[in-house]
Amino acid sequence: MKPLLLLLLTIHLSVLAQKEDNLPINKFQVIGSHNSYKQAIDPVLFALFEKKDSVSASKIDYEHIPIKDQLDLGLRNLEIDVYPDEQGGKYAHPKGMDMATGQKPYDPEGKMKQSGFKILHIPDLDFRSHYFTFKDCLEDLRKWSDTNPKHTPVFITLEIKGIVTDGSNPNMQGVSSKNFEELDKALLEILGKEHIITPDNVRGNHTTLEDAILHSSWPTLKQARGKFLFILDDSGAKKSMYIAGHPSLKGRTMFANAAPGTSEAAMLIRNNPNAAEIKELVRKGYIIRTRADADTKEARLNDSSSFEAACSSGSQIITTDYYQKSTHFKSDYSVIFPGGRYFRVNPLF
Repeated sequence: MKPLLLLLLTIHLSVLAQKEDNLPINKFQVIGSHNSYKQAIDPVLFALFEKKDSVSASKIDYEHIPIKDQLDLGLRNLEIDVYPDEQGGKYAHPKGMDMATGQKPYDPEGKMKQSGFKILHIPDLDFRSHYFTFKDCLEDLRKWSDTNPKHTPVFITLEIKGIVTDGSNPNMQGVSSKNFEELDKALLEILGKEHIITPDNVRGNHTTLEDAILHSSWPTLKQARGKFLFILDDSGAKKSMYIAGHPSLKGRTMFANAAPGTSEAAMLIRNNPNAAEIKELVRKGYIIRTRADADTKEARLNDSSSFEAACSSGSQIITTDYYQKSTHFKSDYSVIFPGGRYFRVNPLF
């Protein structure tokens, strides 16, 4: 009898897996990390900052395990902040290192002196990261993906930090259209076009990207395995700069946080999980990224109400600083789906 039951269970699980593989990716929910690259501020510097501004200090009193470990754990959303640094060295000597003695060394290999995008949270204060350069981060993502070729899709939110410039003043380092070209190029060259789901892939033969997602054109889970999707985290000037010259995001690598009703709309950022519009947007076909917690508040209060709201809203991407319990203060707060998973079929469907 037992062999028969085992066979039936195996068949049942296989059928379920096949059904999941045929669902479009907007019909799943994933949990991911906020500021995924972040290491803790050195305790010596943090103590000094806490004395000066305890409220602000409490908001950034968290850290993450290495990104590859997050992915191995099952997280399927990452958030990465990049700073343009065309000449190199702009962030190589953070002022925070001079503010307090006894800190551990910073960047002993001199990677911050290299040219190219850098990864950090707050210059001169919250600058310790699992990666100094965006290039190193992408190379590790590619290695992890190659080692796990059937992995479920990884959604990555990218924010380019800095003020917008027109690029005409070589002495003024800011964000220009050139930076977006460099960013797209880095994604394609290091990860490989075959590993990225782009707006062009989703649009297909539809007239606009939004028209495509409103007519169920997201790839299936089977088609999305082993791949990444990127969304630019900006709703203002940087978003407009990224879209300029690329109507409906033609030729672009990332999705944009474009407003519903525009031709570029497909993936949207709604940080408030209680926003009434989310459920209807999800039902229409948009992929929504929201947050379960912010500024350590929910974790300190052990309050899961925002996470519960995010789940019931149908938001496909839910970010948190606490996919595991805090190691910085006592709290039982953690964000995970029932059954100990970070990826599941979206209950809204």
